[in-house]
Amino acid sequence: METKETGKKSGKPFIIANPIYDTVFKRLMENQRIAKFFIGTILEQQVEDLSVLPQEFTYKLNRTKASDEVRNEEKEEEKGGGGVQYYSFFRLDFMATIRDRDGRHRKILIEIQKSWDTLDVMRFCRYLGAQYSRVDIIDGRETMLPMTTIYILGNNLAGIECPCVRVGRTYTDMLNKTAIHAKSEFMENLTHDSYVIQAGRIADVRYTTSLDKLLSIFEQKYFIVDGSDVRKEYPYHPDDENMELITDLLYEMGADPEKRREIEDEIEMLRIIKNIQDTHNRTVEEQTRLLEEKDRENAELKEKLAELERLFRNKTD
Repeated sequence: METKETGKKSGKPFIIANPIYDTVFKRLMENQRIAKFFIGTILEQQVEDLSVLPQEFTYKLNRTKASDEVRNEEKEEEKGGGGVQYYSFFRLDFMATIRDRDGRHRKILIEIQKSWDTLDVMRFCRYLGAQYSRVDIIDGRETMLPMTTIYILGNNLAGIECPCVRVGRTYTDMLNKTAIHAKSEFMENLTHDSYVIQAGRIADVRYTTSLDKLLSIFEQKYFIVDGSDVRKEYPYHPDDENMELITDLLYEMGADPEKRREIEDEIEMLRIIKNIQDTHNRTVEEQTRLLEEKDRENAELKEKLAELERLFRNKTD
């Protein structure tokens, strides 16, 4: 069987775990060097220092109940027995010191979130609300840090074909219709840049820039088992130390049966959550249909009563 080293030396594809899953992506981002490369490449700025502030949100599945039930809550200590299982769908917060294009150093808050459901806007908004109320201690004083968000989506946004999008901020003098190049701490703290990666839009990577190389690991192609996206062939040849480090780690996770089982557990949990959401949506649609039908019946009844009332008045006249 071909090893990763053989594949790399011969230029042939080798097998890696799919980093679109939290189990894999979390492992990547726990590595300081990989996290710096990931954030710096997306922001196109040099990350000088990085501290991670993990925030995990756990779905609890109670399999002892007649119907599977999932609820979203803060991560709590796992309890043995009782048929209760916990699965984390996480976000990561980083405090980063970056060097901007003018050579100045500044601290910012980086929030990375992954989601399979682009309609899950309320969850993203709740997280943002919590971050906007956050106060950090920098150099002994309370400070609100400017924030940047990175979203990695498992499905695609309608009408946006580009796999990696930056939603930026500009200051504009509305009277003179000119750009303002100065920055205000007030406005920086109340607005933020966002970056959106659509994994499903990544295809035919050029593999020339750092961004090309980073996006290549999320490409949702070349899966080695039909109907499964746990592992895939990686057809590109890592040509720098950062990509070597990333693909080494992804190779190890793809080769580890225990890690593959964790990914499969996550897939099963996603399937269960989707089934619950679909059932909920069907229930809401049915209730809406029944209410609309009831409204139509009430309207028809009102018309009949009004007609009877008119007939009665005519007879009495």
